[in-house]
Amino acid sequence: MRHISERESDLPDSVIGELIKIAQEDKSIISMGAGQPDFKTPKPILDYAKKVINKSTAYSNPQGVLELREAIARKLKKENKISYADPKNIVVTAGSQESIFMTLASTIDPGEQVIIPNPGYLAYVPAVELLNGSIAYVRLREEDGFEIDPEKIKEVIDKKKTKVLILNSPANPTGNVLSKKILEKISDIVVENDIYAISDEAYEKLVYDKKHISIGSLNGMEEYIITVQSFSKSFAMCGFRLGYACGPKKIIDAITKSGHYVTLCPPHISQLLGVKALQISNKYVEHMRREYDRRRKYIVPRLNKMGLKTAMPYGAFYAFSNIKHLSNNSYKFAKEILEKTKVAVVPGTEFGSYGEGYIRFSYATDLNFIKKGLDRIENYLKKNY
Repeated sequence: MRHISERESDLPDSVIGELIKIAQEDKSIISMGAGQPDFKTPKPILDYAKKVINKSTAYSNPQGVLELREAIARKLKKENKISYADPKNIVVTAGSQESIFMTLASTIDPGEQVIIPNPGYLAYVPAVELLNGSIAYVRLREEDGFEIDPEKIKEVIDKKKTKVLILNSPANPTGNVLSKKILEKISDIVVENDIYAISDEAYEKLVYDKKHISIGSLNGMEEYIITVQSFSKSFAMCGFRLGYACGPKKIIDAITKSGHYVTLCPPHISQLLGVKALQISNKYVEHMRREYDRRRKYIVPRLNKMGLKTAMPYGAFYAFSNIKHLSNNSYKFAKEILEKTKVAVVPGTEFGSYGEGYIRFSYATDLNFIKKGLDRIENYLKKNY
């Protein structure tokens, strides 16, 4: 009998995907759910797109266009202080999510273990499960500012099974940014246990009040760290599907080899635009960052005043609010808010079991919409809770 694989059937349904669909179909809904910039791609990139779209493009080198990899290497050395960044140590992918998946495919065999922060980005767990790997969670606690505790990493390491640790800084959904002190402790653990660490830095340029530090910049990390970054958030290029990974050559070669049978190569036109993105003035990125910061400084105090306890995020564009005093089921609560107030938020369980009791607000939307959305929620909570 024909059937869907058990592996596929067991994957969780994405609430975020459903929210995007609903918000697109019902224009009365204010979406504070989706995690993508509400800004247009910077004008110099779009202007350049008009030029290259008329050129004939073909499949690129599966590892990525050399010109782009050279530009990424310069960027990583200058901005992230990753001294070993070199075109041969870089692979370009169709978004950073492909980088993460293909890195896992290149580093774990069935049954081997990946350590994942919880709550954490929703795509990590399904990626491991699709590869028949096993998962160990490190719980992130609100009372610790959702900072990962290196001692908790040590506790879950299995000397025989653990192969990879996933880090996310700035973090989705919590907005935490890992300090150099924490990163140094984690780097020691990685070396002592001879495992890889995937450092997901998709929100690297969206940081407030703190400094983003790449763990790959620390001494002795060149054989252990796979740094994953993206054009989606920094340059508002989500739809162009462009990301990359930098790491040990044997891992990059493996990703390139297997990636050839998945996407063949990243979009050629998008890669040409990636080169342009790395050449434009920083004022475009800084404009977005400043506006997100303005929204952050509005939404967090407002949520706290409403009784939704929310820690101030230091990166990305999310506020992660505690609703435990209102509901013990974040999915039902988010659904209720959507149906009763026409505001879309994301339940914390979308980010792991320890996300229960929280909801995530995205402030990647116009401040006026944020104000209207919070007004609706506040009025509803006053009447019903």
